Amino acid sequence: MSVSTLVTAERDTEAGTLHQRILNDIEGKIVSGEWPIGHRIPFEVDLAREYGCSRMTVNKVLTQLARAGLIERVKKSGSFVSQPHTQSAVLEISDIRKEVESLKLPYAFNVPRVAKRKAQGADRLLLDVPIGTAILDITCVHLAGGKPFCLEQRLINLASVEGADQADFTKVPPGQWLLSQVPWSSAEHRIHAAAADATTAEQLGIEQGTACLVIERRTWSAGAAVTQVRLTYPGDRHALVATFTPSS
Repeated sequence: MSVSTLVTAERDTEAGTLHQRILNDIEGKIVSGEWPIGHRIPFEVDLAREYGCSRMTVNKVLTQLARAGLIERVKKSGSFVSQPHTQSAVLEISDIRKEVESLKLPYAFNVPRVAKRKAQGADRLLLDVPIGTAILDITCVHLAGGKPFCLEQRLINLASVEGADQADFTKVPPGQWLLSQVPWSSAEHRIHAAAADATTAEQLGIEQGTACLVIERRTWSAGAAVTQVRLTYPGDRHALVATFTPSS
């Protein structure tokens, strides 16, 4: 290898290392919440001066972050931390924690309501159980980066799920607990759009009337109803994906 080739290789290595350092620094500030949604990223010229590199190196970093969905680049305005946007398979029973972590955001949740009661008329239609059946009524708010991400409203059939009324849902969210405890044999999904009512808007931190994506699901195990859940996402933060093959 000639001297000139060696120098070029060393410069390429240095540029690659610096690229990764800038990428890690900016990504870390976004993921940690130090730079919240809407925060303006320093201009390319300022980042180049801070790191002692070319604007081209900075531009490549910002382009990579934009492709990953972490920032949004607005012509003549700059780059901004973007609103998280996730997607899931239509027929998949997913773990919301994993959805959030796939966005490289810290996950948290809170459970403002857990009530044991008897099924009423509306519950019979939702959960497919007789009126009077003992059920657990749970509300859980999932957070991404400290901000509301999904509202989970769940009914659990205590006749099918032993111990649910003793579970500590302040430590494990109800959906995750069920996936680990109860095998399910069949499921039904219903997907639709809905405007956020006052309660939903308050819990998700959005304006009343905001368009939301709603996934309603019922699951059974050996013919017995297990749970019914309504998952509400602000419409601009979630997408559903389905993969199809030709029918024979």
